[in-house]
Amino acid sequence: MSLVVCPTPIGNLGDVTLRVLSALREADVIACEDTRRTRTLLDRYGVSSPMVGYHEHNEEQRAAQLVERMRDGETVALVSDAGMPLVSDPGYVLVRACVAAGIGVEVLPGPSAALAALVASALPVDRWRFAGFLPRKRGELSKVLAEGGGTLVAFESPRRMPGTLALLAELDPGREVAVCRELTKVHEEVVRGSAAELAERYAGKPPKGEVVLVLGPSDVGPAAAGAEPAGLEQLRRLVDAGAKPRPAATAVAELTGGSANALYKALTE
Repeated sequence: MSLVVCPTPIGNLGDVTLRVLSALREADVIACEDTRRTRTLLDRYGVSSPMVGYHEHNEEQRAAQLVERMRDGETVALVSDAGMPLVSDPGYVLVRACVAAGIGVEVLPGPSAALAALVASALPVDRWRFAGFLPRKRGELSKVLAEGGGTLVAFESPRRMPGTLALLAELDPGREVAVCRELTKVHEEVVRGSAAELAERYAGKPPKGEVVLVLGPSDVGPAAAGAEPAGLEQLRRLVDAGAKPRPAATAVAELTGGSANALYKALTE
């Protein structure tokens, strides 16, 4: 009994691995985000294992059922519509349930839109983070865009992408950006440039297809996005106790590794 997590192609069906195909053939049942999408892959490679729906609307109930089947000795293969299950796709509930039940979980390597976009972007890869789907509200989006942590990889709706780029251009116009569209598909495209350049390129012209945004490291601190810079509360206490704002901001910045100017500006605004 075991759960085998199987990443599937993000566009080109030829990208499926031999190990994934073997696991799908040997599974007693394949848990699919959308059985119609998975059927296309299975038919291409002659896989006849039965399927069952497993998606965001039935995760809790279906996970319990699948765990019972695995306890009875069956092997379950988990797939999503594209890429690695759990990564902005269903699967977390099932994996947690298996771990809690003492059922083995095997994760196979394979296609990933986030990793493909990161490498194709030609932006720094030594430190990066994945934000999943970007938030819709301007304030929340601003905070995500201004956070540190190296290169940012995120999924974005083609319809909202022009607005996201416009906001990014307001916060940090020179920031390096790559728009990775339709990865591994016939019309694959990677457009690189500054936030200002790409905001102008896509203004009023949303791209077609699936998009992964990759943003280079930000030079703008969190204060630019409306978030308080680190150490601001400590700075307020020092000033309330009689310290002069400018020297106190410098001292706090040295301790936190932040910007003295950002601290002073946030204090006096």
